[in-house]
Amino acid sequence: MAAAAAISTPPTFNLSSGNPNSSSLPHLKLTSCNVNPSISYSQSLKLDRNSRFLTAATASPSSAVNGTNSFHGLCYVVGDNIDTDQIIPAEYLTLVPSNPDEYEKLGSYALIGLPASYGARFIEPGATKTKYAIVIGGDNFGCGSSREHAPVALGASGVAAVVAESYARIFFRNSVATGEIYPLESEGRLCDECTTGDVLTIELGESKLINHTTGKEYKLKPIGDAGPVIEAGGIFAYARKAGMIPSRDA
Repeated sequence: MAAAAAISTPPTFNLSSGNPNSSSLPHLKLTSCNVNPSISYSQSLKLDRNSRFLTAATASPSSAVNGTNSFHGLCYVVGDNIDTDQIIPAEYLTLVPSNPDEYEKLGSYALIGLPASYGARFIEPGATKTKYAIVIGGDNFGCGSSREHAPVALGASGVAAVVAESYARIFFRNSVATGEIYPLESEGRLCDECTTGDVLTIELGESKLINHTTGKEYKLKPIGDAGPVIEAGGIFAYARKAGMIPSRDA
């Protein structure tokens, strides 16, 4: 009898639940027998909402981005248990992010659900982009529903990264899967250390945050394996670039 043909193992995408600790990422596993090691992730990439193809990202008005090595800009500080309805209320979920005009409009409503006790507006009336490149949060950021619109709205508004003490698992996973924002975890309560309007720099390679307004530096937890996925523009864009699934041109 002829020898059986070798069967190759297909790529594995495991988005099982787990502790959303970015250093271990048990809920985000990307394995393949044919990952292309020649792919360079030195340039920041973001999904072009007009064509749904990867293009080089342009810096938003609120931030200066050095590849994906660092982010620099003003911060907006929120507290604990910021839920998805505060990030983007349900009434705006009819907006379709794949439509460029609706994507921009979705961003204009980011964090509009925050209570009036937040004196500073995240986005000024009539504007579509925020002047805050970085959001600083407390415990359990992104709790509530599983809507992917939450990280998408923040990314569409011009936010590059959220730094929080901890995240709701589904928000963390959606942030990585969509590639819209970097969900970074702090070692302590930076929401008690920073003030809205402070000028910050995040150094991803060194896993640290610098507050230029106060002169203090803080350690962040490494983004780990999620970094290249976010940088590529999300899980499917990463898989195509890595050869895990066929490209759109195939």
